[in-house]
Amino acid sequence: MSSEEEIREASQRFYAGLNRMTNGDSGPLMDIWSHSAVVTTMHPVGGREVGWDAVRESFEKFAQLASDGKVELRDQHIQVDTDLAYEVGIERGEFKLAGRTVSIDHRVTNVYRREAGVWKIVHHHTDVSPAMLDVLSH
Repeated sequence: MSSEEEIREASQRFYAGLNRMTNGDSGPLMDIWSHSAVVTTMHPVGGREVGWDAVRESFEKFAQLASDGKVELRDQHIQVDTDLAYEVGIERGEFKLAGRTVSIDHRVTNVYRREAGVWKIVHHHTDVSPAMLDVLSH
């Protein structure tokens, strides 16, 4: 299997986990993420989390508010080096956040690092979502 195919599989695992999170279960995301102190995320609700504990907590909090969700990656573009890779694309989907339906259509960048022969996410960054911010401000 080529490195690009390995990243496609890692991406599929990430988006399967993201879909579980938009349905209230953040558990599956734990396996695809690196548990390093240097991982980072910049979610569509703004802010930045640094370190595995902060990233994990952000997913757990989101899962408590999310339901009935589906998110997919479109227009995927992958670049792979020896032990570092990234993908860019468009995340599209819909879910309920705190009981209100929210649609997303934003750019995303995911960075992967090979750890002990397995590709893990070390950074996830999306555009800010005004619709999600609006729901969370009430």
